Amino acid sequence: MLSRLARPAAALSRGLATSAQNNAKVAVLGASGGIGQPLSLLLKNSPLVSRLSLYDIAHTPGVAADLSHIETRANVKGFLGPEQLPECLKGCDVVVIPAGVPRKPGMTRDDLFNTNASIVATLTSACAKHCPEAMICIISNPVNSTIPITSEVFKKHGVYNPKRIFGVTTLDIVRANTFVAELKGLDPARVSVPVIGGHAGKTIIPLISQCTPKVDFPQDQLEKLTGRIQEAGTEVVKAKAGAGSATLSMAYAGARFVFSLVDAMNGKEGVIECAFVRSEETESPYFSTPLLLGKNGIEKNLGIGKISPFEEKMVAEAMSELKASIKKGEEFAKNFK
Repeated sequence: MLSRLARPAAALSRGLATSAQNNAKVAVLGASGGIGQPLSLLLKNSPLVSRLSLYDIAHTPGVAADLSHIETRANVKGFLGPEQLPECLKGCDVVVIPAGVPRKPGMTRDDLFNTNASIVATLTSACAKHCPEAMICIISNPVNSTIPITSEVFKKHGVYNPKRIFGVTTLDIVRANTFVAELKGLDPARVSVPVIGGHAGKTIIPLISQCTPKVDFPQDQLEKLTGRIQEAGTEVVKAKAGAGSATLSMAYAGARFVFSLVDAMNGKEGVIECAFVRSEETESPYFSTPLLLGKNGIEKNLGIGKISPFEEKMVAEAMSELKASIKKGEEFAKNFK
């Protein structure tokens, strides 16, 4: 039986399958950073990608030169600074945005808001002008605010399509799969846990009740596991002791999402991933749920499905924080020049 979510191991190896349609033109904005470099490496390693355009405000020619020596088909080009951004974006099918500042110990994702909000608004404004039809995948935190910003920017330019704008929450799923597998002695590549809600603290809601294969935990262990999934980013920030945040696992998760998206754009059926998107599934205007992906982005929102009372309570408790973060993003975009 196929799980509602893409099998994680298959997700990256899918990037190693070839077909006549594997000609995706992908841009990474923020390609020289902690997430951008390993993400670009994983994308370069995939025959699904024929052109890889790398953009940043420093070091991109070096990153591009380095990656261009790898014996895979993707043609790599580096673009530097705002004046080269239009050329970078021209003709792109998918744009992935990990640009911004990383979290440091003691910081919440929300603390990144002022810096990253401006960066995302500027970059997505360029996307709206130069590749309005592209799939936009936002990694830059706080995702609960940067996705509403992206939507408002696209509306301003008159090219808004909610089926093509994604907040990449895949790392929450990857972590949930890994942690459940560790506790149950399972192969993490065979575990699939949908994670809904948002992408910060208590808005991250792992649906352990919908895990494939089915797993059970006593309530105290379930609460501890849920807390660990919600705070896993902080776990990494602390372990790196000021030297950065989750970059390698985030690059893996970002690549997994892009490969799923490109597979679906190529006509593969039954591709499902969770992402933070415009939604009518709850009272929150944006919400992450499993999505059936297709040639034009979101084919169908599969919704929350049947959940446990514990999970219902988490959804209810996440609402006020989600709505506040969304409103903050929308207000910022309205005033952004």
